[in-house]
Amino acid sequence: MALPLDGIRICDLSQIMFGPCGTQVLGDFGADIIKIEKPGLGDISRAIDRHRPNKDDESSNFMAMNRNKRSLALDMKTEEGREILRKIARESDVFVHNFRPGVIERLGLGYEDIRRDNDRIIYVEGSGFGTTGPLSQKGGMDFVAQALAGVAHDNKDPSGKPQLFPVSAADFSAGMILVQSVLLALLHRERAGRGQKIEINLLNVFLVMQQQEVTQKLRTGHDFNPLEQDPMDIFAASDGFVAVIAVLRPNPVSDICQALEIPDITTDPEFATLAQQMANRTEYRRRISEGFSKFTTEECLTRLDRVDILCCPVLPLGETLKHPQVKENNILIELDHPKHGTIRTVGNAIKSSEFPQIALKPPPLLGQHSEEILAEYGYSQDQIGQLIEKKVIDAQRA
Repeated sequence: MALPLDGIRICDLSQIMFGPCGTQVLGDFGADIIKIEKPGLGDISRAIDRHRPNKDDESSNFMAMNRNKRSLALDMKTEEGREILRKIARESDVFVHNFRPGVIERLGLGYEDIRRDNDRIIYVEGSGFGTTGPLSQKGGMDFVAQALAGVAHDNKDPSGKPQLFPVSAADFSAGMILVQSVLLALLHRERAGRGQKIEINLLNVFLVMQQQEVTQKLRTGHDFNPLEQDPMDIFAASDGFVAVIAVLRPNPVSDICQALEIPDITTDPEFATLAQQMANRTEYRRRISEGFSKFTTEECLTRLDRVDILCCPVLPLGETLKHPQVKENNILIELDHPKHGTIRTVGNAIKSSEFPQIALKPPPLLGQHSEEILAEYGYSQDQIGQLIEKKVIDAQRA
């Protein structure tokens, strides 16, 4: 079945997560992703996996974000390597990188360099903090950007110490913004006949992720933190934990008390309103906790569901992956990897009636498609052999 991005070629120099998780989505729906990697090492994420039995095994981190791509192991520090890359860029629709600002220009592969040969190119540049300004030369990643963007500050532990959020939320969100930007640019090119340069940085993404918080701060000077301003909390049942969001009802706390067979604390003037419940949060939590502790997790969920209180069990990831709703959603996929056989991973969250099945090519071995790609660009087998001998490219057959 033809996929919507069949025929779109993407020259992808991005590494780790921000770029790769975005280009993977484009590959899921048919784009030809040529992944440019450094010979011998490849994408840095190939080495980020402490749970590999040995260092020669493929990294789960890499496998998670690089399906539906072809790997070309290419030394961009050589003139021959850069010429190969320029040839690929001339015939590509999209060029993606996340080097620090200035690095790609020094290689002669900046936007103006590429555009001279291909004015239809959609050139996507990712960075930690932006391509200009006081932090433009600073290395950036999700967990560093969390600190600057106010996310860590507003995520304090009970002692008041700021904490990092353990999921790379901005990396993933930036990848999805990359997908949006490429699709918008392709549509614009269809109408206007020309490409464009797109810049995405993690700091901006984190600020966009805090739209409510930023707008509240700018308008009123006050902080907005739903965990501190609404009855949202995690409570211990007799055998586990339950997450509860007591909102969207006239008196949700009263409903919780009724469901858990404890006295209605909202009849106490100290807890009569939402503001008073949050002002006396420690005592509020203690009283509500008494109700949860009497029942199992399943019993708590059943009782809360009866009065339509938003709730869910707090599960470790291993149990989440076994949950019947996850199975029903059909979000886990299997890929036939050339080295490790069947690997399981998470698929694409987009469920389309027109395209019910994404492409399912496994993540590539480093340099697996080097010879194939160069042959497509007119290199003979003798020329390819010479490039391998000179270490301009590295090739590995599956």
